[in-house]
Amino acid sequence: MAGSRRRGARRWVLWLAGAAVAVVVLAVGGTFLYIHVVSGPTPAPLSLKQGSHPASSAAPASESAATSVAGTWTTKAGSVVGYRVKEVLFGQNHVAVGRTSDVTGHITISGGTVTAAAFTVQMATIKSDESERDVQFRGRIMDTAAYPTGTLRLTKPIPLGSVPAAGVVKTYTAAADLTLHGQTRAVTFPLSAERTAGAIEVSGSIPILFAHWDIPNPSFTGFVTTQNHGVLEFLLKLARS
Repeated sequence: MAGSRRRGARRWVLWLAGAAVAVVVLAVGGTFLYIHVVSGPTPAPLSLKQGSHPASSAAPASESAATSVAGTWTTKAGSVVGYRVKEVLFGQNHVAVGRTSDVTGHITISGGTVTAAAFTVQMATIKSDESERDVQFRGRIMDTAAYPTGTLRLTKPIPLGSVPAAGVVKTYTAAADLTLHGQTRAVTFPLSAERTAGAIEVSGSIPILFAHWDIPNPSFTGFVTTQNHGVLEFLLKLARS
């Protein structure tokens, strides 16, 4: 009788172990399928591509080009701001991407120099491909109820030098104050700009160390592990005011 009970106990232990392994396999396999099949490919970084707009033969001289961009330019439809953060779900590497088109702002160009620029994003409108991630983002991570906006304001002029022809992408360095989660920090970052037919497009990315802005690490114990930093990325389309 005792031997029978011991065999029964061993079978029970083996069954539990097998069930635990099955759960892990299903979790990992399900996560793999979700990341690589169901959710689809991760969106490419926001950027400008050389030659994506045909070059214009108008205003070939740098002086006339500089004159053509002088003035105030405001955001228009097609502008996008978002984040990219590397995360691990049950051992599977993934890049979380959230974006919004709810961004407003302007740049001012005078004498071949960007003299002012400021942009505001409504943080609660940023969405990813996962609703639970968005709940965490709006709640414990960014607390959008208390800090509804993120802002970027230029702190130093950007000399444009010889303004390139339309359709040519040129890189500059910007210095600005970035406000996230109620904290304002100075940032310096490269950006790319391009003149198109009647518009200016600007793209760039800013590394974000979460602790620097008092942002809680997005990791969710037992489910998702993330790095302690991410990237804020943007693609701004601007029309003359």
